[in-house]
Amino acid sequence: MKKPLLGALLAVLLLGAGTAPAMATGHDAVAQRTTAATATDTKSQVGIQAVDFAGTVALSNCSGSVVRTPASLPSDPALVLSNGHCLETGFLGPGQVVVNRASTRTFTLLNSAGTGVATLRASKIAYATMTDTDVSLYQLTSTYAQIQSSYGINALELNTVRPVQGSAIKVVSGYWKRIYSCNVDGFAYQLKEGDWTWKDSVRYTSACNTIGGTSGSPVIDNTTGKVVAVNNTGNESGGRCTLNNPCEVDQNGTVTVRQGINYAQETYGIVPCVGSGNQIDLSRAGCALPKP
Repeated sequence: MKKPLLGALLAVLLLGAGTAPAMATGHDAVAQRTTAATATDTKSQVGIQAVDFAGTVALSNCSGSVVRTPASLPSDPALVLSNGHCLETGFLGPGQVVVNRASTRTFTLLNSAGTGVATLRASKIAYATMTDTDVSLYQLTSTYAQIQSSYGINALELNTVRPVQGSAIKVVSGYWKRIYSCNVDGFAYQLKEGDWTWKDSVRYTSACNTIGGTSGSPVIDNTTGKVVAVNNTGNESGGRCTLNNPCEVDQNGTVTVRQGINYAQETYGIVPCVGSGNQIDLSRAGCALPKP
């Protein structure tokens, strides 16, 4: 997985998954030196929607974003989307699901230029898992209206439909303040990494060469400006189904390894599971997220 980063020096693990936090790599150091230039370059590229850093957040070890569903109200407590492997409590085991666990985690809210403008605080982990998908949703102590009124920043909207193969996307990392531009290359029926298996994962074209710390970044469709997935892993060294080296498994069990290719988990399936007041309700019609 895309390694989560905790502080400056930590023990090695995945691109944001595993059993212990990972240390920043040499690529991470390069990324840190090139954030401003990259942001400027990507925003100058052709696209229907202007995609920038507004609404993204930096976690202590990963990236994330303030998100809403189409039905979310301004008065609802806001949600932050990231990866399940980015939890402050460490990686979740296969089959493990967290719902409504208290948390006081903080997030640095970024404006369009990538400048931190506020510290947001969680009240709980509303939902998290690394089974079938790799997602975490934190509920904040602030409402969408309070964030918009105080900082002029709106939440990113979760798309309600599956991403489309070939569509242009951007992966926006609040941790590195870096934007990657590429396309949806296709989908992995199953993506296996170590003990974890994810279903119907988004595969990027090679231009999105995401690095450690980009875990949890929103994947934004250029045409709609909506979040279609959450960045989570990539095959770093050509290994077969091992940590930091996920493999694709098709319906027939055939395994494919794509060294240097990165992946994300679709987010449209989150929308049916968010009920009144932005509360996670896994019993709602159409909700297929794993249950505890």
